[in-house]
Amino acid sequence: MAQRIATEYVHAKLQLTRDEMTRFFRFIKEQQVRFSVMVLENGSQEAVLEDNAGREKVRFVFQQEDGQFICEWSCRITQPALTNVMRKVVSAFKGDAVVNRIYSHYTMTYHYQAGAVQRITEQNDAGSRVVYQFKDTLGEMERTFRMNTVENEIDWLKRAVNRLLDQRIAAGTDEDKQKIDLQLSEMSSRLFALEA
Repeated sequence: MAQRIATEYVHAKLQLTRDEMTRFFRFIKEQQVRFSVMVLENGSQEAVLEDNAGREKVRFVFQQEDGQFICEWSCRITQPALTNVMRKVVSAFKGDAVVNRIYSHYTMTYHYQAGAVQRITEQNDAGSRVVYQFKDTLGEMERTFRMNTVENEIDWLKRAVNRLLDQRIAAGTDEDKQKIDLQLSEMSSRLFALEA
């Protein structure tokens, strides 16, 4: 099996509430890494993770904005323990990230959204290929169902408009025609909105 040379966080972002920050600090303390926190003068917080041998550090600076703590970072790490903690952090705290896992002859790029892997691509000398792509099958089915429901309503409205037009032709009084015209106006507005 290929040996990983490094893991590179090209761009990563966490957005945490105050309660999630407490959970984040508790979570980090449970991992097999050194950990320190410093509160900055503007209420922001800096957390430093370090592998037990003291060879690598990852620095998180959480800026406080509108009751949220937001941290964006990029880094390159080689120590397996620290690499594992970082992967867990992105996943557990629903982070967004683009992560390169670098091997001697190829690179695997992971795209995380809300803590879940959305796509994995492999790059090597021969080019690039998608290894994994998340498919929201349930979401696609729901969208298709909604689209079918809209199409069915459009068909129903068209048939109803045709019936009203036939009734308008057969209507004997102006009052009947005005009532039908009002219904036609409402239906055409609804039809226009659905077709848009």
